[in-house]
Amino acid sequence: MKTAQRLRQRWGKTGRFGRSVTAAGAAVVLAGGGGLVWGLGGGDAPVRTLEQRVQVVDGPKDDQRVTLDTTFYRPVGRSKGPAVMLGHGFGGSKDDVRAEAEGLARDGYAVLAWSARGFGKSTGEIALNSPDYEVKDVRQLIDWLAKRPDVQLDGPGDPRVGIAGESYGGAIALLTAGYDKRVDAIAPQITWNNLAEALFPNATGDGPDNGVFKKLWAGIFFSSGMGEGPAAQANACGRFMPAVCDMYQEIAETGRPTAEAVEMLRRSSPAAVAGQIKVPSLIVQGQADSLFPLDQGDANAKAIARTGAPVSVVWFQGGHDGGDPETGRVRGLVRDWFDRYLDRETPSRSTTDKGFTVTRAGGIDSSTQSVVIEAAGTRTYPGLASDPRTVALTGREQTIHNPAGGSPASISALPGLGALGSLGDLGGAGLAGQLPVDMPGQSAAFDTAPLTAPVRLTGAASVRIKVTGKGDVPLFAKLYDVAPGRSAGAAPARRIAAPLRVAKADGGREVTVSLPAMDYRFDRGHKLRLVVATTDMGFATPPRPASYKVAVVSGLTVPTVPSLRTAAAPLPAWIWILPAVALAVAAGILVTGRGRRRTATEPFDAARAGVPLEITGLTKAYKSGHLAVDDLSFSVEKGQVLGLLGPNGAGKTTTLRMLMGLIHPDAGEIRIFGRRVAPGAPVLSRLGSFVEGPGFLPHLSGRDNLDLYWRATGRPADEAHLDEALRIADLGTALDRAVRTYSQGMRQRLAIAQAMLGLPDLLVLDEPTNGLDPPQIREMRDVLIRYAAEGRTVIVSSHLLSEVEMTCTHAVVMSRGRRVAAGPVAEIVGSGRRLEDAFLEIIGTGNGKGEA
Repeated sequence: MKTAQRLRQRWGKTGRFGRSVTAAGAAVVLAGGGGLVWGLGGGDAPVRTLEQRVQVVDGPKDDQRVTLDTTFYRPVGRSKGPAVMLGHGFGGSKDDVRAEAEGLARDGYAVLAWSARGFGKSTGEIALNSPDYEVKDVRQLIDWLAKRPDVQLDGPGDPRVGIAGESYGGAIALLTAGYDKRVDAIAPQITWNNLAEALFPNATGDGPDNGVFKKLWAGIFFSSGMGEGPAAQANACGRFMPAVCDMYQEIAETGRPTAEAVEMLRRSSPAAVAGQIKVPSLIVQGQADSLFPLDQGDANAKAIARTGAPVSVVWFQGGHDGGDPETGRVRGLVRDWFDRYLDRETPSRSTTDKGFTVTRAGGIDSSTQSVVIEAAGTRTYPGLASDPRTVALTGREQTIHNPAGGSPASISALPGLGALGSLGDLGGAGLAGQLPVDMPGQSAAFDTAPLTAPVRLTGAASVRIKVTGKGDVPLFAKLYDVAPGRSAGAAPARRIAAPLRVAKADGGREVTVSLPAMDYRFDRGHKLRLVVATTDMGFATPPRPASYKVAVVSGLTVPTVPSLRTAAAPLPAWIWILPAVALAVAAGILVTGRGRRRTATEPFDAARAGVPLEITGLTKAYKSGHLAVDDLSFSVEKGQVLGLLGPNGAGKTTTLRMLMGLIHPDAGEIRIFGRRVAPGAPVLSRLGSFVEGPGFLPHLSGRDNLDLYWRATGRPADEAHLDEALRIADLGTALDRAVRTYSQGMRQRLAIAQAMLGLPDLLVLDEPTNGLDPPQIREMRDVLIRYAAEGRTVIVSSHLLSEVEMTCTHAVVMSRGRRVAAGPVAEIVGSGRRLEDAFLEIIGTGNGKGEA
């Protein structure tokens, strides 16, 4: 019970099994009975809602009466709209989907949210989406929708309706579509295909009867349905039906499923109606999900595709384990799907025709410290074994041991660990990286040779192994990424294990093992490592000590999807991984091509051709009305190191973003060497920049990140001056390590080296000394002074005034978007003062307040 409460705190107020969503700015007044109320979201169109208690009849004999607590959201802007039903996650209620419901209502949909039987204020007991109970309930809610005057009909008693939901709500969407032909489209998310296989997985393909019990998730799953309050605590089964409760208690004791349990779980699964779901289906599955991994979504997609219905599959970064929920992206995809297949009277807002989309983590947005997410897609869903290649594995037969009591156990996936794992990928070891993964003596490891070229694994790798042990042997297989020089410190490609049980292994038995499905890039020079362990904290393992022998008898089969492309055509297919700012700069450079050709229409002032930078009357206001930059003018000459100074909100970053061509000014102009700056302007090829923090692909090495960035410019490799940039970075052997292992200072130095690639004539750096220690700051100072002394120009935005005073020859001081001082640093400081004193005096007179 306490575990479930902690998860509620982690996932939101209701602790449902699904992605945490908060309806920010929403105020909805709940009314009893059939009351009509208004829902308002800050500044958005009002949504009228109807609170209704709907009576339904269910059970195998239709002899049970249940009251379902519902909220109906009327379509905004039209009298009738197609209907969308939104199911909630396990342990939650209709309130969890309020924000999504209001958004769809504002898009013109009639939306019905309900609390499933046994949850929220609905009566009845939890039957795990049984066709005799929950499915019958939803079918009667469709009857209710058919009687609504504001719901479009396809025929008498047949509303035009789609169903979406996460986890528990996603399964009911699939099941209802299989049992009720009135459903027109579905969008299930992070849910199951076969609940028996999800809770008793077996990577050998032998099925759940001989699977390994997912005890931790099953326990949390069950405890979250117990309910709260004295009534729930007085009942050992909480709000579960007695048959469901008895089933769980038996398998929790034995760790093995009964035939009756497997059948009950199968009936509550979309797999039971495979071939009957014949409607357009958007299958959204999480990459950080050890409860319902990607293979569950794969099974749903394949079953529906066989009926000829349109299917699109999305793999996103989050899932039940945590990670990035990508809430806005997923909701947009769901809306687009329903636009295409439900809202036939309104032009579709859908902009994609991809059958498969996978989102990938790029660099870090320093302004929010969040991971930049990019999407790659292809027209058809390839499955989990597309375009395979085989990589040889080495390693002798190894003996591994199962400890008494199964403890201490290895750790692969735990609820919430996905979020910690993403921190580890982006910031060094991270919280997850500090946890034990495989305990000594309990695992066998088999490596490939170092890769001669990068490999992008998309799907489920497989391998054939031989296992020898007494009786049935449960094991856990997983895949690691081994960077050069880190043979003892390999990182898991995904923190998910593939459980398997090898039956009758006394004389040695060979089995083919499907590893967890994933989308992951292994870099050049890295090794792939197969690990087979005897324990895993999330699963039931034998209490008796035992020893097993494990050997590989085949290479590792790695699926790939070469057709995956990002939306960033006509750039090269790999360009998606660049951080947002670097991508924009690279895109601007690409316009010039290898010859840096000039367009005939490019504004050019020959008289200013020798001036590295001239800004005249620059002005930028945001939609909020805030004037970020106000009539700013200054120039910079060759050989100068100019400090751009000002308090937070002075407009420095906005100025630099306009300088880089990332945003348009409202008035004024910027000229670099006499040529006017605009997004994509060829003259941007003479500018190198580092603005708003470093962003790199965390799984690439530092060297490969620099190489990839330079390739994006389209310029010859011999113009990169890579050796000079690497000397500036001074990262030593760390250059060949994954960037995810770097400290903040190391990433900072790598970013500055990236900005200096090609030895640009104009170098722009935003807070370049962040994360550097004093010796590194001094070295950076010397680098910038030397760089400018060779006839180039450097612009530095920094809060370290003492460092600016020692580094910069000139300075421009901004306050509230305006220039309040400019000139040589020595003149601004004056005699007998420090720059800090002069700065404070200038800002005091300039009243520097505002927002950048």
